[in-house]
Formats: sequence, C-alpha cells, structure tokens
Amino acid sequence: MAAKAGDNPDSLMTLATVFCLRNLRKTMCYQGSRNKLQLRSDIFLPSEICDKLVNTYMELVHTDSNFEPEESFFQLFSDPRSTRLTRVQLREDFVRDRDLEAIKKQDLIELHLTYCNSLSSRSLKTLTSFRETLVSLCLFSCSNIFYRQGGAPLACNEDTEDDEEESPASRQALDTNFSFQGFNRLRLLNLGGLSDEVDAETLLKPLRSLTSLDLSNVQLLGTTFLTQWKDRLASLVLYNVDLSEELVSTVVELVNLRHLDISRESRRTSKFKMTRKILTAIVQRLLNLVSLDISGHIMLDNCTVPHFEEAMGRPRTHEDIHYMTNNHNFCCPAFNVSVSGLFQVTGSKNEDQVLNAIEAYTEFRPELAHRAINQLFDIARIQHCGQLLRALQLVIAALKCHKYDKSIQVTGSAALFYLTNTEYRSDQSVRLRREVIEVVLNGMEQYQEVTVQRNCCLTLCNFSIPEELEFQYSRVNQLLLKILEPARQDESIQRIAVHLCNALVCQVDNHHKEAVGKMGFVKTMLNLIQKKLQDRMCDQVMEFSWSALWNITDETPDNCQMFLNCRGMSLFLECLQEFPDKQELHRNMLGLLGNVAEVKALRPQLLTPQFITVFSNLLDSKADGIEVSYNACGVLSHIMFDGPDVWSMEEPRRDAVMDKMWDAIQSWDVSSRRNINYRSFEPILRLLPQSISPVSQHWATWALYNLVSVYPSKYCPLLIKEGGVGLLEKVLELESSQPETKEMARTCESKIGSSF
Repeated sequence: MAAKAGDNPDSLMTLATVFCLRNLRKTMCYQGSRNKLQLRSDIFLPSEICDKLVNTYMELVHTDSNFEPEESFFQLFSDPRSTRLTRVQLREDFVRDRDLEAIKKQDLIELHLTYCNSLSSRSLKTLTSFRETLVSLCLFSCSNIFYRQGGAPLACNEDTEDDEEESPASRQALDTNFSFQGFNRLRLLNLGGLSDEVDAETLLKPLRSLTSLDLSNVQLLGTTFLTQWKDRLASLVLYNVDLSEELVSTVVELVNLRHLDISRESRRTSKFKMTRKILTAIVQRLLNLVSLDISGHIMLDNCTVPHFEEAMGRPRTHEDIHYMTNNHNFCCPAFNVSVSGLFQVTGSKNEDQVLNAIEAYTEFRPELAHRAINQLFDIARIQHCGQLLRALQLVIAALKCHKYDKSIQVTGSAALFYLTNTEYRSDQSVRLRREVIEVVLNGMEQYQEVTVQRNCCLTLCNFSIPEELEFQYSRVNQLLLKILEPARQDESIQRIAVHLCNALVCQVDNHHKEAVGKMGFVKTMLNLIQKKLQDRMCDQVMEFSWSALWNITDETPDNCQMFLNCRGMSLFLECLQEFPDKQELHRNMLGLLGNVAEVKALRPQLLTPQFITVFSNLLDSKADGIEVSYNACGVLSHIMFDGPDVWSMEEPRRDAVMDKMWDAIQSWDVSSRRNINYRSFEPILRLLPQSISPVSQHWATWALYNLVSVYPSKYCPLLIKEGGVGLLEKVLELESSQPETKEMARTCESKIGSSF
C-alpha cells in the first residue's frame, strides 16, 4: 500500500522530548525552593538533547493550548556542567530578559530571537556572554532590545530577582553602551527591523568576518560601510531598504555575494526604479551570484525575459540563478511566466512558484507569505493542488509561525478548507490531518473574528466527526461553545458551530457526553433555542440544537437533569405551540424527552396533567412517518412502567392513556424504515419482563421487532449481545403478556435465528 501524504512518524527523539517536556517532574526534575523547577543531580544532557528540549518547548508553548509553560524552565540550563546548549531558537513576547540571563553561561553557537518584543537592553548584556562562541545571531523584529526597560537603570547584576520583570518591556531610553566588539566568530547576523534610532554602521563596524547579513526594514544613513565585507560577504538581504544608485554601486562591489535580496513590498512607495541598466550591472558584476530577489519592483526600460537573459550574459549560461521574483501583484509582467534557465522561481504563474514563495517568505515576511497563500487558495479551489503534502506542510508552518497574524490566519484557514476536502482526503495520513486540526483550533482560540471562525469551523466539517476530532474532543467542544455564547452571533457561524456540536455528541462514549455537559453544553443549546423562539424562527439552528440535546442526553442522567433544571420542558411546550407543523423539530424534541423518561429519578417531573396530555395528543401525530408518535409512546411507556401507584392525577386517566398508546402501536407499519440509531437496547429491554404495564412491554417488543426486521445485520447481533433473546423468552412465559405481544416476540426470535 502506498504511503499517504505526511505518513512518516515522528522520530523516537521527538516523541521522547515531548514526553519529557509534558512530564518534567516525573522525568528530569523536582520541585525545588520557592516552587522552582530544579534539574535532578544525576542528569547530564548533551547539546543535541538540550537544544531539542528548548526548541521543542518553545514550539509547544506557542502551538499547544494544553501545554503549561514552566516559569523557571530556562533555569534548568543554567549550569553548563550538567547541560549544554549550542543552537537555540526563541520567539515572540513569551521570552523575557531573565530567560536569556538564565542560560548566559552556555557556549551558544546559534541564537535566533524573533519577534521577542519583551526583551530589553538587559538582554544585550547577556549577549556579550556569548561573544566568544556565537557564530549565528538573529535579532529579527526584537523592537525593544536596544532600549532600557521602564526607565530604570540597566540591570547588570547577576543577582537580579526574577520578579523584577513580570511585565513586557516598555520602550524607554536608547541604550548606546552595547557593541559587537569581541564577537569575532560571528558570521551570520540578522538585524531585520532594527530601530531607526540605532546607527547600523556604528553597531556593525566591529564585525569584520560576517558572511551573511540581513538588514530588512533598516534605515541606512550611509552605505559604504558594507564594503568592509566585500571579500567575505556571501549573503545580503536588504528587503524594504530604500535603494539608491549609491547603494547599488556599493552592493556590486561585494563580488563574493551568492545571494542578494533587494526586494520590497510591492505596495511600498519608493523613488528608486529598477531599470535594465541597474539589473545588468548587478548580474554582470556579481559573478558568484546564484540567488537574486527583486520582488516588488516595477521594472522599467521594457525589461522583458529576453532582455533579462541578455543581462545575465552568455558566458554565465552554465550557472543557475535562483530568482525570487514574487511581486504578488506582479508589477513586472516579465516574471509572471516560466523563465528558462532559472533554477527556481517564485511567482503566481503555477503551483510550484506559489509554494516557493510561501516557503521563502513565511518566517520573516508574513505580508508576502499571506499573498502567496492566497494564490494557493485559488489553486486548490479552482484548479487542483498537485503537491498536496508540501502545500499542507507550508500552510501549517505559516499558521504556527504567525499565530497572532490575522491575515495569515484568514488566508491559511481558507486554504486548509480546500486542501482537506473530499477531493484530497484519500491522500492524507491520520497524522497530517491531526496537524491540520491542531492549527485550526489554534486559530479559533486566538481569534474571535468572524472570518477566521467561519473558515476554521468549515474546515473542521471536512473531517469525520467525532472520530477524527476525538483526540482533541474537550478542546474543540469548549471552542465551539465559546463561539455560541454571544446572543447575536453571525448566523452562518452559528449554524456551522451547532452542526459540529451535534455531530460531536453523536456516537461517543457517555463519559465524553458528561464532560461536555459540565462545560455548559445543555445551557448553551437551550439559550440558542430561547433566542430562536424570541425571533419566532424555526431554522437549522433550532433543529440542530434540539438534535444535539437529544444526543447529549442519551443514557446520560446528569445531562437530562441539566435539561430539566434549565427550563427545558417550558421551551419544549413553547416550541410545540409556536411551530405546530415542524415535523423534524417535533421528532428531535420527543427523542430528547425519551432520554429523560428513561431516568427513573426524573420521571416524576414529567408526570403532570399538562405534559401527559401533550404526550398523549402526540400519539396521533403522523409527522415524520411514525417517529413522533413512536417517541411520544416511548416517553409514556417509561412513565407507565412505574405503575399505577405513582399516577396521582385524575385526568387524564392512566387506563385511557394506555388504551391510546395501544391503538397507536397497532397503527404503525412494522416494516417502517427508521430515522433513528440505537447504540444500546438496555432502556428498551428493561421494559420487557414485567406485568405492571403490558402496553410498555408491547411498545418495547414492537421496537425490537421493527429494528431486527428492517435492519437485521445491524441490530440482531446487538440484541443477542445484550441478552435480548432471553428476555423475549420471558415475555412468552408471562401470563400477563398480551397475545399480540407474544406473537411479535416469537417472530422477533425467528428473525434473529434466520439472520445467522
């Protein structure tokens, strides 16, 4: 059997790492003084394990809502004699100054800090602790790291208390004391988003050995300082840097460049215009160039593909240049085609170009990744996605990386809807589909905005419910109930969410139903019903809400009690009066009340003249075939099973109601196909071996006879499994059993025998 997309299992290393992080106190740690986590004294971890622990911890913090962060986690790696860190990637506001200070004795080789806006200039001092070992450093969009926090003096003390820093850094005075002096091993540096107040030239001057530099969105006062690396620099990124002829003249002196990025966001205004002459100079002067990104520029001088090839120069045809030309609105039509001779191109011409763009821009340019994902959305919606695994993995990665970016969440969730639909489903593994579910739930947790919520709910509808969602059962129910809380929710989202809620409580174990009931499921559904009654509207939301209540109360007494406590019976009567001709609604309501009636302790609350009269009248209903009449008779059968002693009312009389029940049962066609699904016959079977209410026995026998006759392959095994055959024998033995009941019992037995 061919492997499905995303079928490769996680490595043992990954599984063990996640397990340890979820069970730190049972594996590696103990609770120390001040309730801080301490590493066990007999633990010694190499860098491969420590790096994996830290980086996986960060991923869990940002993508798993059930994962509880440990305040003193980074302190576990404070002692290099027992732990070794070398390559660490930290991101977003979760990371604080104290976290970096905790690991300052480690010999870090790589440190990537991305969108860490809670870091202040305290962390600059910590960086100097790594100056002798650091080879790669990223400070991308760490907007406050060059500023003192809260106006207080820069904290340099090793004994700084953790609780001094509980709130994110607030930008105050610029710290001018930091220098890269002594970072002699540093080769790769990303300063993307560096504040305009920081002089990049002065900051970078001590770094003589850089081979890769990213100055995205940085304002450069001068450009000649770049030539200090003209014999070494292999990669230079100047995304959204204001270009000028002076800057281009400087760049073409960096003759060892292999990757050059002078792209810009296409909507960004710029006085600089890319001409054929400038492009020719770049390509012909930088002879080692294999990757060039000029996205977003308007190409002048009729810079078409032939001119572009001419600019490359015939002597260089044996070399491949990776052109990143994703303009996203494609101001340069020349690149909205397949360009021969290029190793890899980003754009919107085809699926490959679009996926290249998502891959290239996700981490540091979400605004461009957003547009590329939008192109993928169109491909999956209108055409066909040929690289399903890659597409899903890239969208999942983008949603994880930019959990707090609304535009990514909107376009990503929309793309996932089409990438997980029926057309693609058979090619996807269980593991891959679970990843999709997790990122969708992340989006639902983060955004209460209508578009994100709708996209996420629709995507969940592409999965088998409840089976594929059961591994996140509690979480998905909590999110759906939260969506349904507002009294005036968007109608389309409300409809989808109620449908999902109904599907989630159908065909699941009782402990799941009990858990969801405790979350407020019953009350939420009744609130929706109340609102629809006020609007005098019986729509899908109304019907799905009653259906969901029917499902969640099935063999779940606690939920039945909640229904009664929350004015459920009053709403039942109001719905009957307001919508007398809604057959589906009546069936769902009576099915629910059948569940309530199965609970002996709750039946007295149904035994009132008003309710008994309503149930008795519904015996005559022809709505939805026999279903409404059948369910009403079921409710009454359980009430009658308690005997005449509990019947305290004068009207209606018990024998009159029983006669009406008998007439209704006799009128039903035993070959009727049913709109019902029994998981267990236990509530029906308990009505068989008794003489106190022959009509209840008759209803139960008819129900079994009908089901094993119409659906023998499904219900004969279930009846045998639950001991139904022996109970039917007792019906035949009881003198109180009516002849019609005995005849059905015999026929039922013969049906079971003939089915095997």
